[in-house]
Amino acid sequence: MASSSGSKAEFIVGGKYKLVRKIGSGSFGDIYLAINITNGEEKDYNVLVMDLLGPSLEDLFNFCSRRFTMKTVLMLADQMISRIEYVHTKNFIHRDIKPDNFLMGIGRHCNKCLESPVGKRKRSMTVSTSQDPSFSGLNQLFLIDFGLAKKYRDNRTRQHIPYREDKNLTGTARYASINAHLGIEQSRRDDMESLGYVLMYFNRTSLPWQGLKAATKKQKYEKISEKKMSTPVEVLCKGFPAEFAMYLNYCRGLRFEEAPDYMYLRQLFRILFRTLNHQYDYTFDWTMLKQKAAQQAASSSGQGQQAQTPTGKQTDKTKSNMKAMVF
Repeated sequence: MASSSGSKAEFIVGGKYKLVRKIGSGSFGDIYLAINITNGEEKDYNVLVMDLLGPSLEDLFNFCSRRFTMKTVLMLADQMISRIEYVHTKNFIHRDIKPDNFLMGIGRHCNKCLESPVGKRKRSMTVSTSQDPSFSGLNQLFLIDFGLAKKYRDNRTRQHIPYREDKNLTGTARYASINAHLGIEQSRRDDMESLGYVLMYFNRTSLPWQGLKAATKKQKYEKISEKKMSTPVEVLCKGFPAEFAMYLNYCRGLRFEEAPDYMYLRQLFRILFRTLNHQYDYTFDWTMLKQKAAQQAASSSGQGQQAQTPTGKQTDKTKSNMKAMVF
């Protein structure tokens, strides 16, 4: 630990990272923002260094007034299926698929967002973006938080874990699969079913089993389970393209050890995307909102400069017009 010139001490980890501030915490540890340095003193700490990513899909959903267009939902679905598939190829299941665990970052398509200042940013950002949805160039999805993940098959033998019952619910009740509610050991099918509920959450802005009241957490989980099981897929997906019901029915029909057909599920939404004549340009709803806000700010700034008289003073009429432009 090296003392700073001020009252606070500086922590150097691995001789390479200086801790700046705490930006999050959870059941499995604390998260700190750190700056990469070339030298410094150190002590013994267990750390995991990760890329600093952008806001979660839950953050962005709120930023967009809890409304995603179908184009955004379908572009997200495509990446989300691929991220979960990748985890499954590594012999793990996530067991906590939810909007909070998908974060946006800068990918190879960031230059698609022409007016975005983020396209020019380097990955080694030294500011926290986890609660700042202003980064409109974020277009690549990342799956995080593997605290509840579990290996579902052996790396060498590919032997699948056995079917079991009487398991406690693992994950977030809102998005948990029906089998998870019933106490059945989770497998790949459960991650995929949870994703189906996430997509319908984005479509509907809420799910039928949200907001249920109960005296205890156990009773609340039971109510959520009952409501989820009593809500037919066709009712849940009513008013939205049939592909969403097809997705959920497919996932619910998978056997315990069965490998999901990820390409089939991606194609469901890709064909729908083309049918709706959308352009796969990685321009999400938050991108459009930020670009619109930037254009309005630029327009206001330009008009404010033009409102100046030759002497640099404003007339009463000019002042009145400028007041009307303040947002």
